[in-house]
Amino acid sequence: MAVSTVEAVVATPREGKFNKNAARRVRVAGKIPAVVYGAGQDAVAVTVDPKVITKILHSESGHNTIFDLNIEGGKATKAMIVDWQNEPIKGKLLHIDLKRIAMDKLMRVSVPVQLIGVPVGVKSQGGIMEHVLREVEIECLPGDIPSHIDVDVTGVELHGVVRIADLPHSGSIKFLGEEDATVAHVTIIKEEAPAEVEAAPAEPEVAKKGKAETAEAPAADAKKK
Repeated sequence: MAVSTVEAVVATPREGKFNKNAARRVRVAGKIPAVVYGAGQDAVAVTVDPKVITKILHSESGHNTIFDLNIEGGKATKAMIVDWQNEPIKGKLLHIDLKRIAMDKLMRVSVPVQLIGVPVGVKSQGGIMEHVLREVEIECLPGDIPSHIDVDVTGVELHGVVRIADLPHSGSIKFLGEEDATVAHVTIIKEEAPAEVEAAPAEPEVAKKGKAETAEAPAADAKKK
């Protein structure tokens, strides 16, 4: 499950203007601007501690983590991170979007797929494993969101394919992608053909003729004299 054991996120409502200068002042003060929305309620502009948010993003369940959100002066709710922006050079958090979560309503999320084991097609048949679909979209209740989905690939032979249909299914989650979509396969290592050396282009016959005629011309003139 993606329900988190991390500390609750405390959010402070923001007031005044919401422009770039205001956001910069928030970050200088050691916080980051955020927006909370969802669950049929009005969106609220807040500030949060970037260290707590970073801890959540780096946890096993990552952005799918569901945590307690306490907005000062408001009611505590469950929430998750749905979007975030980083500073392009240093990678510092600049802004996040938080969504209120109703624990009794189905939701759609993407979760990573982890391949477990070494395929026989790689181990003894000279192939390579190519991981094609690294995330799959599922639908389930918030409390049933897995941090990742494991699939055992040890039995996959050369040219074998792992599809969404081969992932572990349960009654608590529903896969939304096509059942025959390729998640991973064992393929052959392609050898690059050696580059052919291009032969120098032959001199056109017309050019050769011209040279011969030019060379014989003085001899012909000498005979005439």
